Amino acid sequence: MGNVARYPWFRAAQNLLFWQATWFLYFQEALTPAQAILLYAVYDLSSTLVEVPSGAMSDRLGRRVTLIASALALVAGSVLLALGGAFWVFALGQALLGAGMAFTSGTDSAFLYESLAETGETERIEAEELRAWRFSFAALLVAAPLGGAAALWSLPLPFWLSALSSAVALGLALSFTEPQRIRSSGEVQLSQLGALGQALRDRVLLWLFALAVLMYGFSHLPFIFGQPFILEALEPLGLAADAPLVSGGITAVMMAVSLLASLAAPGLRARIGLGPMLVLAFAMQVALVAVLALSASALAILALALRMVPDAFSRPFLLAAIQPRLKGEARATYLSIQALVGRLIFAASLWVASFGTGGVDRMSQPEISAILGVYAGVGLACLLALGVTVRVMRGAAPKQR
Repeated sequence: MGNVARYPWFRAAQNLLFWQATWFLYFQEALTPAQAILLYAVYDLSSTLVEVPSGAMSDRLGRRVTLIASALALVAGSVLLALGGAFWVFALGQALLGAGMAFTSGTDSAFLYESLAETGETERIEAEELRAWRFSFAALLVAAPLGGAAALWSLPLPFWLSALSSAVALGLALSFTEPQRIRSSGEVQLSQLGALGQALRDRVLLWLFALAVLMYGFSHLPFIFGQPFILEALEPLGLAADAPLVSGGITAVMMAVSLLASLAAPGLRARIGLGPMLVLAFAMQVALVAVLALSASALAILALALRMVPDAFSRPFLLAAIQPRLKGEARATYLSIQALVGRLIFAASLWVASFGTGGVDRMSQPEISAILGVYAGVGLACLLALGVTVRVMRGAAPKQR
């Protein structure tokens, strides 16, 4: 079995995140709501520090060794978070998880594209990205309810289970072979900085860069604030104790809906075009944040089932559009810079948002609504700007490298 065949299974093992539906509840119980938000900021800041060096490492030392480093960091981070204790232990665990995700960011997509290029099958990149994302969604679908049920018995248990799944990802990374690097064509080989500079002068890449940065943050808002929202919505019904199980169930439904959406995504993309589809996906993210800001009803919990649909409608196509426009000398570095900017901006916004939490026990519904209301307003302004400039995507034929 070659790299391309193993790759979706690697992505699936990485996405068996049993803690995904209960992490905030765990942190909030062990610490405070403000510290729980700050711990996510620690994750993003760690990713920020490692993001660009990891991309440079990938472009210079290889894709395989970088993916191995990612899996090792994820195992160590999950173990520390499961052990818990003082705030610094949680912070170190989050830092390792952030580093693990940064090592994967950009490298995984570059690894897939270059593995396809070895056999002259780069035209399959969009289909293979979709396949990998379906494996990822399926893994998240399986992990969510199991993690929610495990958390009812012990809140740290989902992190122990995630440590095991990350160990499986490590085994798969060790089985990969290093793909041949794609270099610039022509007489002059560009330096890494030269390739980056050329990419940053591409108007299509700049538009996609801005969209990717925005979608990163708005995709994670329901992930962070969804769990305290569920807890607050269930409290009047006397079901607060069942919040971990409900959160796991909603996350499972979320992934199932996303899998169905990914099946419909190619047809929709063909009908309306890439640019309008990406704008539609971002509009869905902003709308979901607005719903959570405006409603305190338990019925609004159902809206969280749509959280990953925008990712299914955008992420595989976004990566497939970016990869052919990049040169091999800076392929992973560019994607790492893109992720770095998104994480840095989002981490800064979370730091500001943490000042809006005054409770010592848990975040209240008015606090959640106020914070998400501000995010929704900013998102609407950005959506209008993207809609006005989407014409840059018209007729943007991918450049093969």
